[in-house]
Amino acid sequence: MKIILLTIGRQQDTSTREAVADFTDRIKRYFPCEWKLLPPSKFTEPDAIRKAETKLVEDFLEKGDFLCLLDERGKNISSPELAQLIQQKANESCRQLIFLIGGAYGVEESLRKKAGFVWSLSRLVFPHQIVRLILAEQVYRACSILRNEKYHHD
Repeated sequence: MKIILLTIGRQQDTSTREAVADFTDRIKRYFPCEWKLLPPSKFTEPDAIRKAETKLVEDFLEKGDFLCLLDERGKNISSPELAQLIQQKANESCRQLIFLIGGAYGVEESLRKKAGFVWSLSRLVFPHQIVRLILAEQVYRACSILRNEKYHHD
């Protein structure tokens, strides 16, 4: 199984780039993993932006992919529960486990319905750059839990 960290937006800020790259490299010890960056919409109206960006994501998805959408209205889970989700998808021979950080205005409801899981990191809203770092760290943490390594403490 391959893990895709998919985001809509611009390149990573230099302030977080190294940390995100470090955690991404750590994930690669367990699963093939890469970041995919989709360009933000050039529209100016939120509904048009959401529609265009949803279309980009839908065009990116392939049969057999499992989409985990990060959304403040999603389910809040623990790190061990994230590890269970990743293990379950690996056991099911999922081709690609895709974690999506949507655009500034979110995604269309149609894409939310296609997501196999909608995950909330917090009820708080974070800048996308910080979400990228949190996502990479949490996926790494989940992988270390699966291997019973010392990184995560109960």
